[in-house]
Amino acid sequence: MAVYAIGDLQGCYDPFRRLLDELDFQPSRDTLWLTGDLVNRGPKSLKTLRFVKQLGNCVSTVLGNHDLHFLALAARQVRYGKRFRSLEKLLRAPDLDELCDWLRQQPLAHHDDNLNTLLVHAGTLSSWSIKKTLARAAEVEDVLRNGDYQNLLGKMYGNSPDRWSGSLSGSKRLRFIINCLTRMRMMTINGRLDFSHSGSPWQARKNLLPWFEMEDRKTEKTRIVFGHWSTLGLIVLPNLISLDTGCVWGRQLTAVRLDKRRPRIVQVDGQQV
Repeated sequence: MAVYAIGDLQGCYDPFRRLLDELDFQPSRDTLWLTGDLVNRGPKSLKTLRFVKQLGNCVSTVLGNHDLHFLALAARQVRYGKRFRSLEKLLRAPDLDELCDWLRQQPLAHHDDNLNTLLVHAGTLSSWSIKKTLARAAEVEDVLRNGDYQNLLGKMYGNSPDRWSGSLSGSKRLRFIINCLTRMRMMTINGRLDFSHSGSPWQARKNLLPWFEMEDRKTEKTRIVFGHWSTLGLIVLPNLISLDTGCVWGRQLTAVRLDKRRPRIVQVDGQQV
């Protein structure tokens, strides 16, 4: 049995299937970890989402910011615009409700103690341990699965608050958690989320650091697998794996095997959109 983590798909169904062929992936034997952003921008979001759903229990995927935005569009909490035209076929699908219900059941963070590995879409706050990361993610997951998820999807947009406090409550608290787990890249040296820079971290202002380079990070002894940051590209270190290698921008779709001491890296050509 092999465990493979794969970077952001973003509706790139054909490269995804080619990558699975390269891996000789067998659903009855192997397991996939997906970094989220299953849909949007690529040409086959509907086909991608249906395929991942039908793979069943052999897949563990987390929610990305594009997945959440799709849910907000489907729930009519935001207006449909030209920027999201790639989601048009998905939003008109006869099984839209079924797909949305399935997607809302997916977590924002997934942890495997045996592999000592945490899967998130974007990152986790330096002051959050694994236990706290999973607990914060569960707050959002509970609303998406069992609460007034339409209200949450309508109020999740915005860059504030930009600093964590245990006293945060309501929509502000949930918005911060969502931003941290699905949108975060850079942070200020005093611990605030910063969304002004989405390029390479080495080109950022001096007062900004990638979230994984913040001092006293509570998760530094756990391997973290994430996507979201295509300009960061592929990083494979003992305790950090960055997997968004820009498939939707015509670069590569990347898989890394997680259950071996020396990770196996497999790539296929992406899909220029």
